[in-house]
Order: sequence, then C-alpha cells, then structure tokens
Amino acid sequence: MDKSRYDNRSEQWRKRIGARRSRARRWASVPLRLISVTLATAAALAAQTALQHRDNVTELNLSNWLSSKPEQIGGVASVIDGDTIEVHGQRIRFNGIDAPESRQYCSDAKGFAYPCGRRAADGLDAFLAASRPVQCTLVTWDRYGRFVGDCRRADGARVASWMVDQGQALDWPLYSHGAYAGQQAKAEAAKLGLWAGTFQAPWEWRLAHADNRPLSSQPLGFINCHQVAQSGYSCEPRRTCSQISSCDEASWYLANCSWGRKLDRDKDGIACESLC
Repeated sequence: MDKSRYDNRSEQWRKRIGARRSRARRWASVPLRLISVTLATAAALAAQTALQHRDNVTELNLSNWLSSKPEQIGGVASVIDGDTIEVHGQRIRFNGIDAPESRQYCSDAKGFAYPCGRRAADGLDAFLAASRPVQCTLVTWDRYGRFVGDCRRADGARVASWMVDQGQALDWPLYSHGAYAGQQAKAEAAKLGLWAGTFQAPWEWRLAHADNRPLSSQPLGFINCHQVAQSGYSCEPRRTCSQISSCDEASWYLANCSWGRKLDRDKDGIACESLC
C-alpha cells in the first residue's frame, strides 16, 4: 500500500472534520436570541411579500370583474317596483328618478289611503308591455350592486321620463341634477298620479322607515288590512324567504315581527324581493 497516499487522505479527512467542528463552535457561540430574531425577521418579510402578491392578484381580479360587466342590457323586463326592473337576472335601477316603495301608501284626492308603490309598479308594467323589449344603457353601479341606467322601450320611449310625466315617480335631484324637474312641474300642475293627493317623497319615506325605528311605530296601512284579519300569520316560528309563499306574507312579517327586518337584506323597505 502507498503510505504517502494513505497519509494524504488521512490529512484531508482531518481537515474536513476540523472545519465542521469549527463551524459548530461558531454557531454555538451565537446567542440563541439573535438566531430567533433573525428567523422571525425572515418570516415577516416572507409574509409581507405574500400579502402584497395576494393584494395585487385580488386587485387585478376585481378590476377584471368590473370591466367585464355590461354597458348595455336588453330584453323583456320584470317589474320590481316603480323605478326598478330586472332583465336576464340583472336588477336595473332607473337613473335620476325615485318612485314610491312597494310598501308605501299615499293619500288620494279624497284623503283615502292607497298603495301608491304598487300602483306605480303596475303603471310601469303596463307601459313596458306596450312595446317590448326594453334597452338600458349603464350610467353607474349603486352600492347594492344594481345596474343604474337610462332605459327605453322598443319604440324609443324613455321609461324614466314617462314615469315622471304620469306623476308615478319623482325627479330625484340628488342624482338627476334637475333633469326631470320640468316634466315634474307639468305633472304636478295637472294633478297626475301622486300629485292628485298627498304623499311622502320616497327617499324621505325610506329614511322614516329605516331599521333604527321601532317596528311598532309602523302603521298597519303598509299591508293589506283584510289580510291581517284573515291570514292567521304569526311571528312564530321564525321564517326565511324560501319558506314564504307571497309578497303580502313577507311584507306582513317585515312590518310586524321583530325578526322581519332580516327579510330585507338591502334595507330598501322591501322584504323578499324575489317575491315582490
């Protein structure tokens, strides 16, 4: 056996072992606290990078989602109330006007209460049925995710203008900047629709019937009085919209039960909008 080769290998082995022991001694001399701080700092930096990446991805996805929303919607409309329709499953709020809420009552020329919200919805339904389909152009999106737009019938008649012309809706200055003020003045002078009697502006009615008011302060005029006497509805047991069979029933729970407000998720005064 070549003794010089054996000696060389032994020397190399001793150097490697010595280097490992030297590194181990250096690590052992580093305070444990410093190691912990270093590791914590590295973890924090990694977490921050991950969060920034996630935020960027979320922002990008949100931007893509918004940009994918349609600028126009056309089709046969289902009437939700006097200022809101639904086309192909998308809620559309008419821009610049406000109609009485579905549960809102007004007074006619003789002082008798009538369901002005439902009457406005019925008038809109008849108007749209005369020339279908409807075509709506996007103006903006509201806080409830509804498409806010300007809508026309197939014959070109502007829906919002007609509702104000007939006194079934009001110019809403907060959003219209007075665009329908002239038409409203003519309807008022002619005592058409709402203007034939007395009423509360829809935006004021919603404020007066917001969730922070006690339900007991809401008069029974907001529901069908005959129904109250005959229906046998009860606030027990608690119900959900999937268990309710009609708009009148949902409205009764909203007006009379402590849990009824949960049926009005978007807080617009209408319970179980899929039924109303």
